[in-house]
Amino acid sequence: MATKLPGASISSSCHPPSTKSSSCRIKVLTTRISIQRKNQAHRRIYKISCCSEIGPASANSRSQNKRPLTTTDLTGSIKDGAGIRVAYQGVSGAYSESAAAKAYPNCETVPCEQFDVAFLAVENWIADRAVLPIENSLGGSIHRNYDLLLRHRLHIVGEVQLSVRHCLLANHGVKIEDLTRVLSHPQALAQCEHTLTRLRVAREAVDDTAGAAQFIALHKLKDTGAVASNDAARIYDLNVLAQDIQDDSDNITRFLMLARDPIIPGTDRPFKTSIVFSLDEGPGMLYKALAVFSMRDINLTKMESRPQRKRPLLQPVGNNDGLKHFDYIFYCDFEASMADYNAQNALKHLKEFATFLRVLGSYPMDINLI
Repeated sequence: MATKLPGASISSSCHPPSTKSSSCRIKVLTTRISIQRKNQAHRRIYKISCCSEIGPASANSRSQNKRPLTTTDLTGSIKDGAGIRVAYQGVSGAYSESAAAKAYPNCETVPCEQFDVAFLAVENWIADRAVLPIENSLGGSIHRNYDLLLRHRLHIVGEVQLSVRHCLLANHGVKIEDLTRVLSHPQALAQCEHTLTRLRVAREAVDDTAGAAQFIALHKLKDTGAVASNDAARIYDLNVLAQDIQDDSDNITRFLMLARDPIIPGTDRPFKTSIVFSLDEGPGMLYKALAVFSMRDINLTKMESRPQRKRPLLQPVGNNDGLKHFDYIFYCDFEASMADYNAQNALKHLKEFATFLRVLGSYPMDINLI
């Protein structure tokens, strides 16, 4: 028998209507607080106790040991992507779509024309997640997405690293010597600089790699090729004239997984945390900011500075020469979970002198490369 607490009463188990599909019972703990007022009103606060029973209800179910509900039960479908709509920039066959499939294997992908459309798709509940590139080992950072991370309120919930293998595609019957120009995304063209120079073809930039493949297939061009993926060749029925035409075989793009709500960070596996902050102008301010991590043995994996858009130029106090300087914000990634007290103390320390600080996300690191 349950012990009665002062000022509280434990209600009997609440059973759903008796049906064959009833599979669980939930106990509701009702706390009654009496407030002495003129109208002698009473307020009830209901709390759901953590005693959900998994499995069919039976006469002696209370005495049986039931497995408690875990976060795996709640997030399992998200991990495999079942029922998840994932936005990405580009058309079908884009590398971003491959990254989305790696992040959420059974998801429904939602192609978007531009990066900001993918952000809006998640914010407006058209999509559940977005998978967008943030940096490439050859081309560097995608600054547009850094700016959008600050402008929007989505949270980073994971990362995906994808090995990029470029192919030279053309319509069937077209040979390499027939090509006079090649279409692709600007970064893809830059990553294949040596190969395209050797072929002596003109280069034309388009919004994305798969879009280039789609364009030459739609218009049945005989003198134009595209730099895109093997998947794009299969989707748009194009011939692969050459594979792995990138200048560097270690061509890796890192993608961020974005959601409306953050995940609860853990310490059961390697985590990464991304933040953005700004500082007052002055000697040693950036050194002071970096010291909050080094003194706690927290490894920084990336630091990116961007001029503030709303006030790009700043004249320091006491500067009478009229010179103005860029006012920067700093994006920083470090190897630690926000569940770690060491990381929490580092950000508390940084907040003491930072003029602005925001945690963009604390999420599991991707240690699997494909």
